[in-house]
Amino acid sequence: MDPMESVPAVVGVNGLTAILVSLACIAVSWWALQNLKLDLFIRHPKGPQGKLLHLLFSVVLGRFVAAFVLEYWGYTQMLKYMF
Repeated sequence: MDPMESVPAVVGVNGLTAILVSLACIAVSWWALQNLKLDLFIRHPKGPQGKLLHLLFSVVLGRFVAAFVLEYWGYTQMLKYMF
């Protein structure tokens, strides 16, 4: 098998993994932010704007966590070239 034929498959799997990790981290951050008292910062936390702000916080936090996890995973994959 030509090594160049497997490159698109590896890139596709890496892309799918990044998507799934990002969605999982956003879901976990949504769950974790449920405990945040937004009524201390905004007037109507149960209204549509409050819910949208909660969603945006979740996406931002989830993206940062996913970037950390994926970067860490990449570093661990590089360790095999050390020995």
